[in-house]
Amino acid sequence: MFNAFRHTASTRGIQSFAPIAATGFALSYYYTQDFQVVHAKEETSKSGVDLKKVREAILDVIDADAEKRSDGSSLAGTFIRLAWHSSGTYNAKDNTGGSNGARQRFDPEASFGNNAGLHVARKALEPIKAKFPNLSYADLYTYSGVVAVEEAGGPTIPFRTGRQDFDSGETSSKTDVLPNADMGSRVHTVQHLRDIFYRMGFTDQEIVALSGAHTMGRGYTDRSGYWGPWTNAETTFNNEYFRLLVLVEERWSPKLTHKGKPWTGPDQYEDATGQIMMLPSDLALLADPEFKKWVEIYAKDSDRFYTDFSKAFAKLLELGVPFPATKPWYQFW
Repeated sequence: MFNAFRHTASTRGIQSFAPIAATGFALSYYYTQDFQVVHAKEETSKSGVDLKKVREAILDVIDADAEKRSDGSSLAGTFIRLAWHSSGTYNAKDNTGGSNGARQRFDPEASFGNNAGLHVARKALEPIKAKFPNLSYADLYTYSGVVAVEEAGGPTIPFRTGRQDFDSGETSSKTDVLPNADMGSRVHTVQHLRDIFYRMGFTDQEIVALSGAHTMGRGYTDRSGYWGPWTNAETTFNNEYFRLLVLVEERWSPKLTHKGKPWTGPDQYEDATGQIMMLPSDLALLADPEFKKWVEIYAKDSDRFYTDFSKAFAKLLELGVPFPATKPWYQFW
Protein backbone atom coordinates (compact mmCIF):
# COMPACT_ATOMS: atom_id res chain seq x y z
CA MET A 1 0.00 0.00 0.00
CA PHE A 2 1.03 3.61 -0.56
CA ASN A 3 1.51 4.31 3.14
CA ALA A 4 4.69 2.26 2.93
CA PHE A 5 6.07 5.08 0.78
CA ARG A 6 5.17 8.04 2.98
CA HIS A 7 8.52 9.73 3.27
CA THR A 8 9.73 12.74 5.18
CA ALA A 9 10.82 15.67 3.00
CA SER A 10 14.53 15.52 2.26
CA THR A 11 16.97 17.93 3.88
CA ARG A 12 19.94 17.18 1.65
CA GLY A 13 22.56 19.86 1.31
CA ILE A 14 21.51 22.02 4.26
CA GLN A 15 23.67 25.10 4.64
CA SER A 16 22.51 28.25 6.43
CA PHE A 17 18.80 29.11 6.47
CA ALA A 18 16.88 32.19 5.48
CA PRO A 19 13.07 32.25 5.55
CA ILE A 20 11.23 33.70 2.60
CA ALA A 21 7.80 35.14 3.33
CA ALA A 22 5.03 35.77 0.83
CA THR A 23 1.47 36.83 1.45
CA GLY A 24 -1.02 34.02 0.98
CA PHE A 25 1.44 31.13 1.17
CA ALA A 26 0.02 27.99 2.69
CA LEU A 27 3.49 26.75 3.58
CA SER A 28 6.55 28.30 5.18
CA TYR A 29 9.70 27.59 3.21
CA TYR A 30 13.34 27.64 4.19
CA TYR A 31 16.16 27.83 1.68
CA THR A 32 19.89 27.42 1.59
CA GLN A 33 22.01 30.38 0.55
CA ASP A 34 21.56 29.33 -3.06
CA PHE A 35 17.81 29.08 -2.45
CA GLN A 36 17.38 25.30 -2.46
CA VAL A 37 14.25 24.16 -0.65
CA VAL A 38 15.25 22.19 2.44
CA HIS A 39 12.23 22.31 4.71
CA ALA A 40 8.54 23.08 4.58
CA LYS A 41 6.10 23.42 7.43
CA GLU A 42 2.40 23.13 6.63
CA GLU A 43 0.14 25.81 8.02
CA THR A 44 -3.49 26.78 7.82
CA SER A 45 -4.31 28.11 4.37
CA LYS A 46 -5.68 31.58 3.73
CA SER A 47 -9.17 30.06 3.50
CA GLY A 48 -8.83 28.57 7.00
CA VAL A 49 -8.23 24.99 5.83
CA ASP A 50 -5.68 22.89 7.71
CA LEU A 51 -3.52 21.52 4.89
CA LYS A 52 -2.01 18.88 7.15
CA LYS A 53 -5.49 17.38 7.54
CA VAL A 54 -6.07 17.65 3.80
CA ARG A 55 -2.79 15.83 3.20
CA GLU A 56 -3.83 13.01 5.51
CA ALA A 57 -7.21 12.78 3.78
CA ILE A 58 -5.53 12.50 0.37
CA LEU A 59 -3.23 9.77 1.66
CA ASP A 60 -6.18 7.91 3.15
CA VAL A 61 -7.89 7.94 -0.24
CA ILE A 62 -4.73 6.61 -1.92
CA ASP A 63 -4.35 3.86 0.68
CA ALA A 64 -8.00 2.79 0.57
CA ASP A 65 -7.89 2.61 -3.22
CA ALA A 66 -4.61 0.65 -3.17
CA GLU A 67 -6.22 -2.06 -1.07
CA LYS A 68 -8.64 -2.73 -3.93
CA ARG A 69 -5.88 -3.14 -6.52
CA SER A 70 -3.85 -6.22 -7.29
CA ASP A 71 -1.34 -4.86 -9.80
CA GLY A 72 0.81 -2.67 -7.55
CA SER A 73 -0.52 0.52 -9.09
CA SER A 74 -1.80 3.54 -7.21
CA LEU A 75 -3.86 6.71 -7.49
CA ALA A 76 -0.71 8.67 -6.67
CA GLY A 77 0.48 8.82 -10.28
CA THR A 78 -3.02 9.77 -11.43
CA PHE A 79 -3.11 12.65 -8.92
CA ILE A 80 0.18 13.93 -10.33
CA ARG A 81 -1.31 13.75 -13.82
CA LEU A 82 -4.44 15.56 -12.59
CA ALA A 83 -2.38 18.41 -11.14
CA TRP A 84 -0.21 18.53 -14.27
CA HIS A 85 -3.08 18.53 -16.77
CA SER A 86 -5.11 21.02 -14.75
CA SER A 87 -2.21 23.44 -15.16
CA GLY A 88 -0.80 22.53 -18.57
CA THR A 89 -3.37 24.48 -20.59
CA TYR A 90 -1.62 27.77 -19.85
CA ASN A 91 -0.74 30.19 -22.63
CA ALA A 92 1.82 32.83 -21.68
CA LYS A 93 0.96 35.08 -24.66
CA ASP A 94 -2.50 35.98 -23.39
CA ASN A 95 -2.28 34.64 -19.81
CA THR A 96 -5.14 32.20 -20.36
CA GLY A 97 -5.55 28.64 -19.09
CA GLY A 98 -3.80 27.12 -16.12
CA SER A 99 -5.05 25.58 -12.89
CA ASN A 100 -7.15 28.54 -11.78
CA GLY A 101 -10.85 27.79 -12.13
CA ALA A 102 -10.61 24.00 -12.01
CA ARG A 103 -12.09 24.04 -15.50
CA GLN A 104 -11.28 20.39 -16.04
CA ARG A 105 -14.58 19.66 -14.27
CA PHE A 106 -16.38 20.91 -17.37
CA ASP A 107 -16.29 20.47 -21.11
CA PRO A 108 -14.35 21.06 -23.24
CA GLU A 109 -11.40 20.18 -20.93
CA ALA A 110 -13.15 17.19 -19.37
CA SER A 111 -13.43 15.70 -22.87
CA PHE A 112 -9.88 16.44 -24.04
CA GLY A 113 -8.32 13.23 -25.28
CA ASN A 114 -5.26 13.89 -23.14
CA ASN A 115 -7.48 14.03 -20.05
CA ALA A 116 -8.98 10.58 -20.63
CA GLY A 117 -9.29 8.72 -17.34
CA LEU A 118 -8.80 11.73 -15.08
CA HIS A 119 -12.45 11.53 -14.04
CA VAL A 120 -11.20 8.71 -11.79
CA ALA A 121 -8.96 11.13 -9.88
CA ARG A 122 -11.57 13.89 -9.74
CA LYS A 123 -14.19 11.49 -8.40
CA ALA A 124 -11.77 10.12 -5.79
CA LEU A 125 -11.23 13.64 -4.44
CA GLU A 126 -14.93 14.48 -4.08
CA PRO A 127 -15.21 13.22 -0.46
CA ILE A 128 -12.24 15.43 0.46
CA LYS A 129 -13.84 18.46 -1.17
CA ALA A 130 -17.01 17.73 0.81
CA LYS A 131 -14.99 17.50 4.03
CA PHE A 132 -13.10 20.73 3.32
CA PRO A 133 -15.63 22.91 1.45
CA ASN A 134 -13.55 26.07 1.85
CA LEU A 135 -10.71 24.55 -0.17
CA SER A 136 -11.27 25.20 -3.87
CA TYR A 137 -11.31 22.37 -6.37
CA ALA A 138 -8.43 24.13 -8.12
CA ASP A 139 -6.30 24.06 -4.96
CA LEU A 140 -7.34 20.49 -4.18
CA TYR A 141 -6.51 19.15 -7.64
CA THR A 142 -3.05 20.74 -7.65
CA TYR A 143 -2.32 19.92 -4.01
CA SER A 144 -3.14 16.25 -4.59
CA GLY A 145 -0.23 16.12 -7.04
CA VAL A 146 2.07 17.86 -4.58
CA VAL A 147 1.19 15.36 -1.85
CA ALA A 148 1.65 12.42 -4.21
CA VAL A 149 5.16 13.54 -5.18
CA GLU A 150 6.31 14.35 -1.67
CA GLU A 151 4.87 11.28 0.05
CA ALA A 152 6.37 8.95 -2.57
CA GLY A 153 9.86 10.11 -1.67
CA GLY A 154 10.06 13.05 -4.04
CA PRO A 155 11.21 16.61 -3.40
CA THR A 156 9.37 19.24 -1.40
CA ILE A 157 7.13 21.24 -3.76
CA PRO A 158 6.47 24.89 -2.81
CA PHE A 159 2.70 25.36 -2.76
CA ARG A 160 0.22 28.05 -1.83
CA THR A 161 -3.56 28.17 -1.87
CA GLY A 162 -5.72 30.89 -3.38
CA ARG A 163 -6.94 29.43 -6.67
CA GLN A 164 -10.56 30.08 -7.54
CA ASP A 165 -13.26 27.81 -8.93
CA PHE A 166 -15.17 28.83 -12.05
CA ASP A 167 -18.77 27.90 -12.80
CA SER A 168 -18.16 26.63 -16.32
CA GLY A 169 -15.54 25.82 -18.92
CA GLU A 170 -16.50 28.81 -21.03
CA THR A 171 -13.02 30.33 -20.79
CA SER A 172 -11.20 27.08 -21.61
CA SER A 173 -9.45 26.50 -24.90
CA LYS A 174 -11.87 24.89 -27.30
CA THR A 175 -9.19 22.48 -28.51
CA ASP A 176 -6.91 20.09 -26.62
CA VAL A 177 -3.72 22.05 -25.93
CA LEU A 178 -1.99 19.46 -23.72
CA PRO A 179 1.12 17.61 -24.97
CA ASN A 180 0.55 14.57 -27.15
CA ALA A 181 2.63 11.40 -26.77
CA ASP A 182 3.25 10.96 -30.49
CA MET A 183 3.23 13.24 -33.52
CA GLY A 184 4.18 10.59 -36.07
CA SER A 185 7.96 10.96 -36.02
CA ARG A 186 10.60 11.83 -33.46
CA VAL A 187 11.42 15.07 -35.26
CA HIS A 188 7.79 16.19 -35.16
CA THR A 189 7.35 14.96 -31.58
CA VAL A 190 10.39 16.93 -30.42
CA GLN A 191 9.04 20.07 -32.10
CA HIS A 192 5.60 19.45 -30.60
CA LEU A 193 7.07 19.25 -27.10
CA ARG A 194 8.84 22.55 -27.60
CA ASP A 195 5.73 24.19 -29.06
CA ILE A 196 3.60 23.14 -26.09
CA PHE A 197 6.09 23.91 -23.33
CA TYR A 198 7.47 27.11 -24.84
CA ARG A 199 3.86 28.34 -25.04
CA MET A 200 3.74 28.03 -21.25
CA GLY A 201 7.13 29.69 -20.77
CA PHE A 202 9.32 26.66 -20.04
CA THR A 203 12.89 25.96 -21.15
CA ASP A 204 14.35 22.77 -22.59
CA GLN A 205 15.74 21.89 -19.17
CA GLU A 206 12.30 22.31 -17.59
CA ILE A 207 10.71 20.19 -20.32
CA VAL A 208 12.97 17.27 -19.42
CA ALA A 209 12.58 17.81 -15.67
CA LEU A 210 8.78 17.79 -15.91
CA SER A 211 8.91 14.68 -18.12
CA GLY A 212 10.43 13.00 -15.08
CA ALA A 213 6.93 12.82 -13.59
CA HIS A 214 6.65 9.63 -15.66
CA THR A 215 8.76 7.97 -12.98
CA MET A 216 5.39 7.39 -11.28
CA GLY A 217 2.17 5.88 -12.56
CA ARG A 218 1.34 3.88 -15.64
CA GLY A 219 -0.66 3.89 -18.84
CA TYR A 220 -4.10 2.26 -18.98
CA THR A 221 -5.57 0.88 -22.19
CA ASP A 222 -9.05 2.08 -21.24
CA ARG A 223 -7.82 5.64 -20.61
CA SER A 224 -4.87 6.88 -22.66
CA GLY A 225 -4.78 3.71 -24.75
CA TYR A 226 -1.20 2.97 -23.64
CA TRP A 227 -0.30 0.14 -21.29
CA GLY A 228 2.13 -0.32 -18.46
CA PRO A 229 4.37 1.55 -16.03
CA TRP A 230 7.51 3.45 -16.98
CA THR A 231 9.51 1.89 -14.14
CA ASN A 232 9.40 -1.16 -11.89
CA ALA A 233 8.67 1.06 -8.88
CA GLU A 234 5.69 3.07 -10.07
CA THR A 235 4.64 4.28 -6.60
CA THR A 236 8.10 5.66 -5.76
CA PHE A 237 9.36 9.04 -6.93
CA ASN A 238 13.01 8.87 -8.04
CA ASN A 239 15.19 9.32 -11.13
CA GLU A 240 14.68 5.77 -12.39
CA TYR A 241 12.78 7.01 -15.44
CA PHE A 242 15.91 8.76 -16.70
CA ARG A 243 18.20 5.90 -15.73
CA LEU A 244 16.08 3.49 -17.74
CA LEU A 245 15.98 5.81 -20.75
CA VAL A 246 19.78 5.87 -20.78
CA LEU A 247 20.54 2.29 -19.74
CA VAL A 248 18.00 0.63 -22.02
CA GLU A 249 18.38 3.15 -24.85
CA GLU A 250 19.46 0.57 -27.42
CA ARG A 251 16.92 -2.01 -26.33
CA TRP A 252 13.60 -0.19 -26.39
CA SER A 253 11.61 -1.93 -29.10
CA PRO A 254 8.12 -1.37 -30.51
CA LYS A 255 5.39 -3.17 -28.57
CA LEU A 256 3.92 -5.84 -30.83
CA THR A 257 2.01 -8.13 -28.48
CA HIS A 258 0.04 -7.87 -25.28
CA LYS A 259 -0.87 -10.84 -23.11
CA GLY A 260 -0.19 -13.23 -25.96
CA LYS A 261 -2.22 -11.32 -28.54
CA PRO A 262 -1.26 -8.73 -31.18
CA TRP A 263 -0.96 -5.23 -29.74
CA THR A 264 -3.69 -3.04 -31.23
CA GLY A 265 -3.08 0.12 -29.20
CA PRO A 266 -1.10 3.22 -30.15
CA ASP A 267 2.62 2.96 -30.85
CA GLN A 268 4.69 2.54 -27.70
CA TYR A 269 7.95 0.86 -26.74
CA GLU A 270 8.91 -1.80 -24.23
CA ASP A 271 12.06 -3.25 -22.72
CA ALA A 272 13.17 -6.86 -23.17
CA THR A 273 10.88 -8.04 -20.36
CA GLY A 274 7.79 -6.37 -21.78
CA GLN A 275 6.90 -5.18 -18.28
CA ILE A 276 7.87 -1.51 -18.56
CA MET A 277 7.28 0.92 -21.39
CA MET A 278 8.18 4.25 -22.91
CA LEU A 279 6.06 6.54 -25.07
CA PRO A 280 7.27 8.02 -28.35
CA SER A 281 7.56 11.37 -26.53
CA ASP A 282 9.86 9.76 -23.95
CA LEU A 283 12.24 8.39 -26.56
CA ALA A 284 12.07 11.72 -28.37
CA LEU A 285 14.04 13.15 -25.43
CA LEU A 286 16.98 11.03 -26.63
CA ALA A 287 16.64 12.20 -30.23
CA ASP A 288 17.41 15.85 -29.47
CA PRO A 289 20.90 16.76 -28.21
CA GLU A 290 19.71 19.43 -25.75
CA PHE A 291 17.01 17.20 -24.29
CA LYS A 292 19.37 14.21 -24.12
CA LYS A 293 21.95 16.26 -22.24
CA TRP A 294 19.47 16.78 -19.40
CA VAL A 295 18.27 13.16 -19.48
CA GLU A 296 21.86 12.06 -18.88
CA ILE A 297 22.40 14.65 -16.12
CA TYR A 298 19.27 13.54 -14.26
CA ALA A 299 20.09 9.86 -14.74
CA LYS A 300 23.38 10.42 -12.90
CA ASP A 301 22.32 13.03 -10.36
CA SER A 302 19.04 12.45 -8.52
CA ASP A 303 19.60 15.51 -6.30
CA ARG A 304 19.81 17.75 -9.36
CA PHE A 305 16.64 16.18 -10.75
CA TYR A 306 14.81 16.71 -7.46
CA THR A 307 15.85 20.35 -7.31
CA ASP A 308 14.90 21.10 -10.91
CA PHE A 309 11.65 19.15 -10.78
CA SER A 310 10.57 20.95 -7.61
CA LYS A 311 11.09 24.35 -9.24
CA ALA A 312 9.46 23.43 -12.55
CA PHE A 313 6.45 21.62 -11.05
CA ALA A 314 5.71 24.43 -8.57
CA LYS A 315 6.00 26.94 -11.42
CA LEU A 316 3.62 24.86 -13.55
CA LEU A 317 0.98 24.74 -10.82
CA GLU A 318 1.00 28.54 -10.46
CA LEU A 319 0.83 29.52 -14.13
CA GLY A 320 -2.04 31.93 -14.74
CA VAL A 321 -3.14 32.04 -11.11
CA PRO A 322 -3.84 35.63 -9.92
CA PHE A 323 -2.05 35.43 -6.60
CA PRO A 324 -1.37 38.66 -4.66
CA ALA A 325 1.21 40.88 -6.28
CA THR A 326 4.30 39.45 -4.65
CA LYS A 327 7.38 38.21 -6.42
CA PRO A 328 6.85 34.53 -7.38
CA TRP A 329 9.09 32.30 -5.29
CA TYR A 330 10.74 30.74 -8.34
CA GLN A 331 12.08 34.12 -9.50
CA PHE A 332 14.50 34.11 -6.60
CA TRP A 333 16.69 31.67 -8.54
